[in-house]
Amino acid sequence: MERDMDVRRRDFLTGVLHPRNLALACTGSTAWLQTANEVRGTAFSLRPPCAREEQDFLEACSGCGQCVEACPFETLSLAQVGDEAATEAPRFEARQEPCHMCEDVPCVASCPTDALEKDVSIEDARMGLAVLTDKEACLAFKGQRCEVCYRACPMMGEAIELDFRPKERTGKHASLLPIIHSDRCTGCGMCEHACILKKPAIRVLPREGEDGELDRFGWENAHIRHDFTAPTLPPEIPGWEGGMDRILEQLEDLTGVEDP
Repeated sequence: MERDMDVRRRDFLTGVLHPRNLALACTGSTAWLQTANEVRGTAFSLRPPCAREEQDFLEACSGCGQCVEACPFETLSLAQVGDEAATEAPRFEARQEPCHMCEDVPCVASCPTDALEKDVSIEDARMGLAVLTDKEACLAFKGQRCEVCYRACPMMGEAIELDFRPKERTGKHASLLPIIHSDRCTGCGMCEHACILKKPAIRVLPREGEDGELDRFGWENAHIRHDFTAPTLPPEIPGWEGGMDRILEQLEDLTGVEDP
């Protein structure tokens, strides 16, 4: 019996440590790391709010630039000579300047070709999708107090919620982790723009189109919850009362850190 176990152990180790298998494992790991690093360091171009499906948008957009002129925050821009963009269609990069989700949506109102749909509410716009691409760098996941992306979100409490995770060992500490709802996220980029890290831990990726980044990098389900509901009261932790707003107030009392 012992001899059989030794044989199986030896076969397993020689199989795993075979140079060919090690090379495949290293290649796969290297490719994944390169992909992850590329996501974290790449600036993604997003379409204006209420843009049609990518192909329909490109066919309808004349590149006139009227939406660019209408934007009061100078968010949008057209491709310039030497840019990698394949067309002159308007776009924006969330880290530089996000969409501020104006109620009157002047960029949409100014579009003469209906490349931007006028009958779509700004809250139903889908410019991209926020994804927590670097959870290891995110301060909240490191146990530090940070709700910047949550507070910056125009759909606060809907597109981004805080997952309250009390630490039962102390009964006085908790983590508040950002959870993204893909069905409510407009892709405005306010969260990415507001992230205090040099390289933002949260990025807004194009949902589709010439970049195809969500499928390419496999982030469509990364750190995104579809069924999360923030608790009205934390579970069975004495002293935590009154829902999320009260939780934040009590955390300020405990930590001395004011709400961002």
